Amino acid sequence: MRDELLGLPVQDRDWVVVGASPEAMAAQGFLPVGKDFPVFLHPQTREEYALARTERKTAHGYKGFTVHAAPDVTLEADLARRDLTINAIAVSADAAAITGAHELIDPYGGQRDLAARVLRHVTAAFREDPVRILRVARFAARFTDFHVAPETMTLMREMVEDGEVDHLVPERVWQELSRGLMEAAPSRMFQVLRECGALRVLLPEVDRLWGVAQRADYHPEVDTGVHVMMVLDTSAQLGANLPTRFACLTHDLGKGTTPADILPRHLGHEQRSVDLLLPLCERLRVPVDCRELAEVVAREHGNIHRSMDLAPAPLLRLLERCDALRKPARFTDALLACECDARGRLNFENAPYPQRPRLTQALHTALSVSTAAIAKQAMAAGLSGPQVGEKIHAARVDALRAVTP
Repeated sequence: MRDELLGLPVQDRDWVVVGASPEAMAAQGFLPVGKDFPVFLHPQTREEYALARTERKTAHGYKGFTVHAAPDVTLEADLARRDLTINAIAVSADAAAITGAHELIDPYGGQRDLAARVLRHVTAAFREDPVRILRVARFAARFTDFHVAPETMTLMREMVEDGEVDHLVPERVWQELSRGLMEAAPSRMFQVLRECGALRVLLPEVDRLWGVAQRADYHPEVDTGVHVMMVLDTSAQLGANLPTRFACLTHDLGKGTTPADILPRHLGHEQRSVDLLLPLCERLRVPVDCRELAEVVAREHGNIHRSMDLAPAPLLRLLERCDALRKPARFTDALLACECDARGRLNFENAPYPQRPRLTQALHTALSVSTAAIAKQAMAAGLSGPQVGEKIHAARVDALRAVTP
Protein backbone atom coordinates (compact mmCIF):
# COMPACT_ATOMS: atom_id res chain seq x y z
CA MET A 1 0.00 0.00 0.00
CA ARG A 2 2.92 2.33 0.65
CA ASP A 3 4.12 2.25 -2.94
CA GLU A 4 0.61 2.45 -4.36
CA LEU A 5 -0.15 5.54 -2.28
CA LEU A 6 3.14 7.09 -3.41
CA GLY A 7 2.27 6.40 -7.04
CA LEU A 8 5.15 3.94 -7.43
CA PRO A 9 5.08 0.54 -9.17
CA VAL A 10 3.94 -2.19 -6.77
CA GLN A 11 6.58 -4.92 -6.81
CA ASP A 12 4.86 -7.43 -4.55
CA ARG A 13 1.96 -7.89 -2.17
CA ASP A 14 2.24 -8.70 1.52
CA TRP A 15 -0.73 -10.87 2.49
CA VAL A 16 -1.80 -11.16 6.14
CA VAL A 17 -4.46 -13.66 7.18
CA VAL A 18 -6.51 -13.03 10.33
CA GLY A 19 -8.80 -15.43 12.16
CA ALA A 20 -7.11 -18.57 10.86
CA SER A 21 -4.82 -21.29 12.15
CA PRO A 22 -2.00 -23.26 10.49
CA GLU A 23 -4.32 -26.26 10.30
CA ALA A 24 -7.01 -24.24 8.55
CA MET A 25 -4.50 -22.90 6.03
CA ALA A 26 -3.21 -26.39 5.28
CA ALA A 27 -6.78 -27.67 4.88
CA GLN A 28 -7.31 -25.13 2.07
CA GLY A 29 -4.23 -26.28 0.22
CA PHE A 30 -1.75 -23.63 1.40
CA LEU A 31 1.79 -24.96 1.69
CA PRO A 32 3.82 -24.09 4.82
CA VAL A 33 7.30 -22.65 4.28
CA GLY A 34 9.99 -22.21 6.91
CA LYS A 35 9.97 -23.31 10.52
CA ASP A 36 10.20 -20.07 12.45
CA PHE A 37 7.20 -18.11 11.17
CA PRO A 38 3.67 -19.14 10.06
CA VAL A 39 4.04 -18.37 6.35
CA PHE A 40 2.27 -20.27 3.58
CA LEU A 41 2.30 -20.39 -0.22
CA HIS A 42 -1.00 -19.93 -2.06
CA PRO A 43 -1.82 -23.17 -3.90
CA GLN A 44 -2.28 -21.38 -7.26
CA THR A 45 -0.40 -18.06 -7.24
CA ARG A 46 2.47 -19.18 -4.96
CA GLU A 47 2.32 -15.80 -3.23
CA GLU A 48 3.22 -15.79 0.45
CA TYR A 49 0.42 -15.55 3.01
CA ALA A 50 1.39 -14.98 6.64
CA LEU A 51 -0.85 -15.56 9.63
CA ALA A 52 -1.35 -12.49 11.77
CA ARG A 53 1.14 -12.78 14.58
CA THR A 54 2.76 -11.11 17.53
CA GLU A 55 6.39 -11.52 18.51
CA ARG A 56 8.24 -11.25 21.78
CA LYS A 57 11.99 -10.96 21.98
CA THR A 58 13.66 -13.68 24.02
CA ALA A 59 17.34 -13.44 22.99
CA HIS A 60 19.76 -11.68 20.68
CA GLY A 61 19.91 -12.58 17.01
CA TYR A 62 17.61 -13.54 14.21
CA LYS A 63 15.92 -16.47 15.98
CA GLY A 64 15.54 -14.77 19.36
CA PHE A 65 11.75 -14.35 19.15
CA THR A 66 8.73 -16.18 20.46
CA VAL A 67 6.03 -16.05 17.80
CA HIS A 68 2.33 -16.20 18.61
CA ALA A 69 0.13 -16.86 15.59
CA ALA A 70 -3.46 -17.77 16.34
CA PRO A 71 -7.01 -16.85 15.29
CA ASP A 72 -7.24 -14.35 18.14
CA VAL A 73 -4.40 -12.14 16.83
CA THR A 74 -5.94 -9.01 15.31
CA LEU A 75 -4.69 -7.16 12.26
CA GLU A 76 -3.95 -4.12 14.43
CA ALA A 77 -1.76 -6.27 16.70
CA ASP A 78 0.06 -7.65 13.66
CA LEU A 79 0.62 -4.16 12.24
CA ALA A 80 1.97 -2.98 15.61
CA ARG A 81 5.08 -5.15 15.15
CA ARG A 82 5.94 -3.56 11.78
CA ASP A 83 8.97 -1.30 11.54
CA LEU A 84 7.61 1.99 10.14
CA THR A 85 4.16 3.53 10.03
CA ILE A 86 4.36 3.83 6.24
CA ASN A 87 4.79 0.02 6.14
CA ALA A 88 1.85 -0.59 8.50
CA ILE A 89 -1.01 0.33 6.17
CA ALA A 90 -3.35 -2.46 5.08
CA VAL A 91 -6.37 -2.86 2.84
CA SER A 92 -9.19 -5.33 3.11
CA ALA A 93 -8.85 -7.74 0.20
CA ASP A 94 -12.43 -8.91 0.66
CA ALA A 95 -13.80 -5.37 0.48
CA ALA A 96 -11.74 -4.61 -2.61
CA ALA A 97 -13.04 -7.75 -4.33
CA ILE A 98 -16.68 -7.01 -3.49
CA THR A 99 -16.85 -3.23 -3.98
CA GLY A 100 -13.78 -2.58 -6.12
CA ALA A 101 -12.73 0.07 -3.61
CA HIS A 102 -9.91 0.19 -1.08
CA GLU A 103 -10.80 0.33 2.59
CA LEU A 104 -7.51 1.40 4.14
CA ILE A 105 -6.71 0.16 7.60
CA ASP A 106 -4.21 2.61 9.06
CA PRO A 107 -4.24 2.53 12.87
CA TYR A 108 -0.78 4.07 13.26
CA GLY A 109 -0.89 7.10 10.95
CA GLY A 110 1.01 5.78 7.97
CA GLN A 111 -0.88 7.96 5.48
CA ARG A 112 -0.13 11.02 7.56
CA ASP A 113 3.59 10.20 7.56
CA LEU A 114 3.58 9.51 3.83
CA ALA A 115 2.18 12.98 3.26
CA ALA A 116 4.70 14.53 5.66
CA ARG A 117 7.58 12.47 4.23
CA VAL A 118 8.49 11.02 7.63
CA LEU A 119 10.07 7.69 8.57
CA ARG A 120 8.59 6.95 12.00
CA HIS A 121 8.58 3.74 14.03
CA VAL A 122 5.20 2.20 14.78
CA THR A 123 5.47 1.21 18.44
CA ALA A 124 8.07 0.45 21.09
CA ALA A 125 8.22 -3.06 19.61
CA PHE A 126 10.65 -1.51 17.08
CA ARG A 127 13.48 -1.92 19.55
CA GLU A 128 13.07 -5.68 19.73
CA ASP A 129 14.80 -6.19 16.38
CA PRO A 130 17.87 -3.97 15.82
CA VAL A 131 17.98 -4.84 12.12
CA ARG A 132 15.15 -2.30 11.85
CA ILE A 133 17.78 0.41 12.30
CA LEU A 134 19.32 -0.75 9.03
CA ARG A 135 15.90 -0.86 7.40
CA VAL A 136 15.18 2.75 8.38
CA ALA A 137 18.54 3.76 6.93
CA ARG A 138 17.80 1.82 3.74
CA PHE A 139 14.43 3.49 3.32
CA ALA A 140 16.13 6.87 3.77
CA ALA A 141 18.36 5.94 0.81
CA ARG A 142 15.33 4.93 -1.26
CA PHE A 143 12.95 7.76 -0.41
CA THR A 144 15.32 10.67 -0.67
CA ASP A 145 12.79 13.36 0.33
CA PHE A 146 11.84 11.57 3.58
CA HIS A 147 13.44 12.31 6.95
CA VAL A 148 13.71 10.21 10.10
CA ALA A 149 11.35 11.33 12.87
CA PRO A 150 13.27 12.78 15.85
CA GLU A 151 11.72 10.28 18.26
CA THR A 152 12.72 7.40 15.99
CA MET A 153 16.29 8.67 15.78
CA THR A 154 16.34 8.96 19.58
CA LEU A 155 15.09 5.39 19.91
CA MET A 156 17.73 4.11 17.48
CA ARG A 157 20.47 5.90 19.42
CA GLU A 158 19.24 4.28 22.63
CA MET A 159 19.29 0.86 20.99
CA VAL A 160 22.89 1.40 19.85
CA GLU A 161 23.93 2.62 23.30
CA ASP A 162 22.29 -0.43 24.88
CA GLY A 163 24.42 -2.71 22.70
CA GLU A 164 21.57 -4.07 20.62
CA VAL A 165 23.42 -3.57 17.33
CA ASP A 166 26.43 -5.52 18.62
CA HIS A 167 24.53 -8.79 18.31
CA LEU A 168 23.21 -8.54 14.76
CA VAL A 169 23.74 -11.63 12.62
CA PRO A 170 26.26 -10.87 9.82
CA GLU A 171 23.99 -12.21 7.08
CA ARG A 172 21.19 -9.85 8.08
CA VAL A 173 23.57 -6.88 8.20
CA TRP A 174 24.91 -7.63 4.72
CA GLN A 175 21.40 -8.21 3.35
CA GLU A 176 20.30 -4.73 4.40
CA LEU A 177 23.58 -3.02 3.49
CA SER A 178 23.62 -4.56 0.03
CA ARG A 179 20.03 -3.52 -0.61
CA GLY A 180 20.76 -0.01 0.61
CA LEU A 181 23.81 0.25 -1.61
CA MET A 182 21.51 -0.32 -4.59
CA GLU A 183 19.11 2.49 -3.69
CA ALA A 184 18.93 5.88 -5.42
CA ALA A 185 21.06 7.77 -2.86
CA PRO A 186 23.08 5.18 -0.89
CA SER A 187 24.97 7.87 1.01
CA ARG A 188 21.79 8.61 2.97
CA MET A 189 21.87 5.11 4.45
CA PHE A 190 25.31 5.73 5.89
CA GLN A 191 24.39 9.22 7.07
CA VAL A 192 21.48 7.79 9.09
CA LEU A 193 23.61 4.96 10.47
CA ARG A 194 26.29 7.46 11.43
CA GLU A 195 23.81 9.84 13.06
CA CYS A 196 22.43 7.14 15.34
CA GLY A 197 25.87 5.68 16.10
CA ALA A 198 25.31 2.32 14.41
CA LEU A 199 27.96 2.88 11.73
CA ARG A 200 30.82 2.88 14.22
CA VAL A 201 29.62 -0.52 15.46
CA LEU A 202 28.85 -2.16 12.12
CA LEU A 203 31.47 -0.54 9.88
CA PRO A 204 34.06 1.22 12.05
CA GLU A 205 36.46 1.22 9.07
CA VAL A 206 34.04 3.48 7.19
CA ASP A 207 32.92 5.52 10.20
CA ARG A 208 36.45 6.71 11.01
CA LEU A 209 36.84 8.33 7.58
CA TRP A 210 34.87 11.42 8.57
CA GLY A 211 37.10 14.20 9.83
CA VAL A 212 40.17 12.85 8.01
CA ALA A 213 41.64 15.58 5.82
CA GLN A 214 42.85 15.14 2.23
CA ARG A 215 44.84 17.49 0.01
CA ALA A 216 42.51 20.24 -1.13
CA ASP A 217 44.12 20.45 -4.57
CA TYR A 218 43.02 16.88 -5.29
CA HIS A 219 39.98 16.88 -3.02
CA PRO A 220 38.26 20.26 -2.72
CA GLU A 221 35.72 18.59 -0.39
CA VAL A 222 38.72 17.82 1.92
CA ASP A 223 36.89 15.41 4.27
CA THR A 224 37.48 11.75 3.35
CA GLY A 225 34.08 10.61 4.61
CA VAL A 226 32.35 13.24 2.49
CA HIS A 227 34.42 12.13 -0.51
CA VAL A 228 33.50 8.45 -0.13
CA MET A 229 29.80 9.34 0.05
CA MET A 230 30.13 11.43 -3.11
CA VAL A 231 31.84 8.49 -4.84
CA LEU A 232 29.07 6.17 -3.71
CA ASP A 233 26.30 8.43 -4.99
CA THR A 234 28.15 8.85 -8.27
CA SER A 235 28.12 5.07 -8.65
CA ALA A 236 24.35 5.11 -8.18
CA GLN A 237 23.94 7.88 -10.74
CA LEU A 238 25.97 5.85 -13.25
CA GLY A 239 23.88 2.72 -12.64
CA ALA A 240 26.73 0.64 -11.20
CA ASN A 241 26.13 -2.91 -10.03
CA LEU A 242 26.47 -4.05 -6.41
CA PRO A 243 30.15 -5.15 -6.52
CA THR A 244 31.12 -1.79 -8.05
CA ARG A 245 29.18 0.17 -5.43
CA PHE A 246 30.74 -1.86 -2.63
CA ALA A 247 34.18 -1.18 -4.12
CA CYS A 248 33.38 2.54 -4.14
CA LEU A 249 32.41 2.37 -0.46
CA THR A 250 35.62 0.63 0.60
CA HIS A 251 38.30 1.93 -1.78
CA ASP A 252 39.77 4.48 0.68
CA LEU A 253 39.49 2.66 4.02
CA GLY A 254 43.22 3.04 4.60
CA LYS A 255 42.95 6.81 4.83
CA GLY A 256 41.33 6.33 8.22
CA THR A 257 44.61 4.94 9.58
CA THR A 258 47.00 7.47 8.03
CA PRO A 259 49.48 8.73 10.68
CA ALA A 260 48.51 12.22 11.80
CA ASP A 261 51.99 13.62 11.18
CA ILE A 262 51.77 13.10 7.39
CA LEU A 263 48.21 14.39 6.85
CA PRO A 264 46.73 15.54 4.53
CA ARG A 265 48.88 13.17 2.44
CA HIS A 266 47.99 9.48 2.48
CA LEU A 267 51.12 7.62 1.44
CA GLY A 268 50.53 3.88 1.14
CA HIS A 269 46.83 4.09 1.89
CA GLU A 270 46.02 1.64 -0.90
CA GLN A 271 47.61 -1.36 0.82
CA ARG A 272 46.21 -0.29 4.18
CA SER A 273 42.79 -0.21 2.52
CA VAL A 274 43.24 -3.82 1.40
CA ASP A 275 44.41 -4.82 4.89
CA LEU A 276 41.20 -3.38 6.38
CA LEU A 277 38.91 -4.57 3.61
CA LEU A 278 39.63 -8.29 3.86
CA PRO A 279 38.71 -8.75 7.54
CA LEU A 280 35.65 -6.53 7.00
CA CYS A 281 34.49 -8.88 4.24
CA GLU A 282 35.17 -11.87 6.43
CA ARG A 283 33.24 -10.35 9.33
CA LEU A 284 30.15 -9.55 7.26
CA ARG A 285 30.48 -12.59 4.98
CA VAL A 286 30.54 -10.41 1.90
CA PRO A 287 30.08 -12.39 -1.35
CA VAL A 288 33.22 -13.31 -3.26
CA ASP A 289 32.48 -11.14 -6.31
CA CYS A 290 32.10 -8.04 -4.14
CA ARG A 291 35.25 -8.81 -2.13
CA GLU A 292 37.45 -9.54 -5.13
CA LEU A 293 36.46 -6.41 -7.04
CA ALA A 294 36.81 -4.23 -3.94
CA GLU A 295 40.31 -5.61 -3.36
CA VAL A 296 41.42 -4.79 -6.92
CA VAL A 297 40.00 -1.27 -6.71
CA ALA A 298 41.44 -0.58 -3.25
CA ARG A 299 44.91 -1.75 -4.30
CA GLU A 300 45.10 -0.32 -7.82
CA HIS A 301 42.88 2.78 -8.03
CA GLY A 302 45.83 5.14 -7.65
CA ASN A 303 47.74 3.38 -10.40
CA ILE A 304 44.69 3.42 -12.67
CA HIS A 305 44.28 7.16 -12.09
CA ARG A 306 47.93 7.69 -13.10
CA SER A 307 47.81 5.33 -16.09
CA MET A 308 47.59 7.98 -18.82
CA ASP A 309 51.37 8.32 -18.94
CA LEU A 310 52.22 4.62 -18.77
CA ALA A 311 54.31 3.13 -21.55
CA PRO A 312 53.23 -0.21 -23.09
CA ALA A 313 55.22 -2.48 -20.74
CA PRO A 314 53.99 -0.98 -17.44
CA LEU A 315 50.52 -0.66 -18.96
CA LEU A 316 50.46 -4.42 -19.50
CA ARG A 317 51.78 -5.03 -15.98
CA LEU A 318 48.87 -3.00 -14.62
CA LEU A 319 46.42 -5.15 -16.59
CA GLU A 320 48.13 -8.28 -15.29
CA ARG A 321 48.05 -7.13 -11.65
CA CYS A 322 44.31 -6.52 -12.04
CA ASP A 323 43.94 -9.99 -13.61
CA ALA A 324 42.15 -8.15 -16.42
CA LEU A 325 43.19 -10.64 -19.09
CA ARG A 326 41.43 -13.50 -17.30
CA LYS A 327 38.54 -11.44 -15.90
CA PRO A 328 37.83 -8.60 -18.33
CA ALA A 329 34.28 -8.03 -17.07
CA ARG A 330 35.58 -7.47 -13.55
CA PHE A 331 38.19 -5.04 -14.87
CA THR A 332 35.41 -3.12 -16.62
CA ASP A 333 33.69 -2.77 -13.24
CA ALA A 334 36.97 -1.67 -11.66
CA LEU A 335 37.36 1.10 -14.24
CA LEU A 336 33.83 2.32 -13.52
CA ALA A 337 34.59 2.39 -9.79
CA CYS A 338 37.73 4.43 -10.50
CA GLU A 339 35.76 6.87 -12.63
CA CYS A 340 33.32 7.27 -9.74
CA ASP A 341 36.29 7.94 -7.45
CA ALA A 342 37.64 10.59 -9.81
CA ARG A 343 34.26 12.29 -10.25
CA GLY A 344 33.15 11.95 -6.62
CA ARG A 345 34.87 15.18 -5.65
CA LEU A 346 33.65 18.74 -5.26
CA ASN A 347 33.54 20.48 -8.66
CA PHE A 348 34.70 17.30 -10.46
CA GLU A 349 31.24 15.76 -10.84
CA ASN A 350 31.21 16.14 -14.64
CA ALA A 351 34.93 15.84 -15.31
CA PRO A 352 36.03 13.47 -18.10
CA TYR A 353 37.88 10.31 -17.17
CA PRO A 354 40.03 9.36 -20.17
CA GLN A 355 41.74 6.55 -18.25
CA ARG A 356 38.65 4.40 -18.67
CA PRO A 357 38.53 4.32 -22.51
CA ARG A 358 42.34 4.12 -22.76
CA LEU A 359 42.59 1.10 -20.46
CA THR A 360 39.56 -0.50 -22.10
CA GLN A 361 41.29 -0.21 -25.47
CA ALA A 362 44.56 -1.51 -24.00
CA LEU A 363 42.79 -4.56 -22.64
CA HIS A 364 41.09 -5.18 -25.98
CA THR A 365 44.46 -4.95 -27.73
CA ALA A 366 46.18 -7.33 -25.30
CA LEU A 367 43.34 -9.84 -25.62
CA SER A 368 43.54 -9.72 -29.42
CA VAL A 369 46.98 -11.36 -29.38
CA SER A 370 46.72 -14.99 -30.45
CA THR A 371 48.29 -16.75 -27.49
CA ALA A 372 47.63 -20.20 -28.93
CA ALA A 373 49.63 -19.44 -32.08
CA ILE A 374 52.52 -17.99 -30.08
CA ALA A 375 52.56 -20.98 -27.74
CA LYS A 376 52.60 -23.39 -30.69
CA GLN A 377 55.55 -21.59 -32.30
CA ALA A 378 57.42 -21.43 -29.01
CA MET A 379 57.00 -25.11 -28.30
CA ALA A 380 58.08 -25.94 -31.85
CA ALA A 381 61.27 -24.06 -31.06
CA GLY A 382 61.80 -26.18 -27.96
CA LEU A 383 60.57 -23.62 -25.42
CA SER A 384 58.26 -24.48 -22.54
CA GLY A 385 56.72 -23.18 -19.33
CA PRO A 386 57.83 -19.68 -18.31
CA GLN A 387 59.61 -19.17 -21.62
CA VAL A 388 56.30 -19.49 -23.46
CA GLY A 389 54.76 -17.00 -21.06
CA GLU A 390 57.57 -14.56 -21.77
CA LYS A 391 56.93 -14.83 -25.51
CA ILE A 392 53.22 -14.11 -25.01
CA HIS A 393 54.00 -11.18 -22.71
CA ALA A 394 56.42 -9.71 -25.26
CA ALA A 395 53.86 -10.08 -28.06
CA ARG A 396 51.27 -8.23 -26.00
CA VAL A 397 53.72 -5.42 -25.26
CA ASP A 398 54.44 -5.15 -29.00
CA ALA A 399 50.71 -5.02 -29.75
CA LEU A 400 50.24 -2.23 -27.19
CA ARG A 401 53.22 -0.37 -28.57
CA ALA A 402 51.60 -0.37 -32.01
CA VAL A 403 48.47 1.39 -30.76
CA THR A 404 49.66 3.37 -27.72
CA PRO A 405 50.61 7.00 -28.31
